[in-house]
This record gives sequence, C-alpha cells and structure tokens, in this order.
Amino acid sequence: MNATDQIQDLGAGLSNDLRGTFPDMVRVLQDGVYSGVLQMTRNRHDAEDVTQETFIRAYRALEGYEADRIRTLRLRPWVWTIALNLCRNRARSASRRGTTVSLFDRPTTDPGPEDEALAAVATSEWRRRLALLSNPQRTAVVLKHVVGLGYGEIGVAMDRPEGTVKADVHRGINRLRTILEQEEEPR
Repeated sequence: MNATDQIQDLGAGLSNDLRGTFPDMVRVLQDGVYSGVLQMTRNRHDAEDVTQETFIRAYRALEGYEADRIRTLRLRPWVWTIALNLCRNRARSASRRGTTVSLFDRPTTDPGPEDEALAAVATSEWRRRLALLSNPQRTAVVLKHVVGLGYGEIGVAMDRPEGTVKADVHRGINRLRTILEQEEEPR
C-alpha cells in the first residue's frame, strides 16, 4: 500500500474511530512533520515542541468535526497548515524575546564522534543555505524535498496557488544551486 492510500484509509478510520485511529495517523505523519519543522525552526527542541503541538491541535480539531468532513479531509496538507501556523507563531514570539543557542543540541542516535561531527557540519551548512531563501521559498522547498508533499498539498498547507508554489520551489532550488556554485568557486 502506498502512502497516499494509507493516508486515505486513515481519513476513513478517523471518521469512524478517532481515538483508535489517531495514533496511526501520528505514526504515519510524525517523521515528515518533524523533519520539515526542524528545517524551518533550525532547533531540535523547537521542532519537537511544534510537532507535538501540531498533533494535539489536530486531535482537538478533529473532535469537533463531523464524520463526513473528516473522511474528505486532505490530511497531510491540513496537518501541515497547523504545523506552519505554529512555526510562524513561534518565529514571531522568538523575534520579540530574542533567541538562545543550545550548546547541547545533539542528534538522538548514537553515531561515532567523527560521524556525528560530519553530520552536524553538513546539517548546519544546509540550514544556513536554506535560511538564505525567502520564507515562502524555504517553506515550499522543505515541504517538497524534505517532507515529500505534492505541489497541491503544499498549496493547501501554505494557502497559496499551486502555480505559485511551483515557482517558489523552482526559484528556491535555483537559489540553492547558485549558493552551492558560489561556495565551490576558488577564492
């Protein structure tokens, strides 16, 4: 069963048994939500908080929906709409109070020190590059290439026309390509 069929089955399951099916929805969507949110927040702890809050808010919202509405809901873009709003709210809040840097933000796996150092550098470099994109471009690129959403799903999540999303992804990828080329040029 492919991911799209699995998500459609979740919609039917949620409409019949929200409490019993919701943990399955979380299992299917949480890794994609976390990895995408991590690219946007650039902080593991913030990404964990936003991911958790996304699913809490999704559950509360689903409790108030009619079964037919749940059955026809496009789950991934709907969940991503919640996650993006939480990311925006967190960024707004952080800009008002300043930011802190964690010296202890480490991956949860236990690779060797050399692997950990190389991965940290690579991740840091990509986060820096992504930060150079405009917010709509960064969000669209992350949702397309990190999370794996389709253009239509991204459009729904971002509340933007599909053509605009395609342009954002295209321009974002081109900008990243230019950044990489500039980094590779001899100085």
